[in-house]
Amino acid sequence: MSNTPHELNEEFPEFASKMTALKTSNAHFAKLAEKYHEVNRAVHRAETHVEPMDDLAMDRLRKQRMKLKDEIYAMLQA
Repeated sequence: MSNTPHELNEEFPEFASKMTALKTSNAHFAKLAEKYHEVNRAVHRAETHVEPMDDLAMDRLRKQRMKLKDEIYAMLQA
């Protein structure tokens, strides 16, 4: 599969080392990051028609991804 857009390292390149550290030292952050990646992959598969879904389901996934991303960013800023 091609490169998945919206990966956390691409979204927050300035926090790459902090994300690595938090994934090993903070279980909540690690769980959020993993969930983000799961949702992001699902969005990408739907957008590329590997696993098509209706617009409502796609919107729900995108909103979930945005919520996770906001929470991750807040933790990175702390």
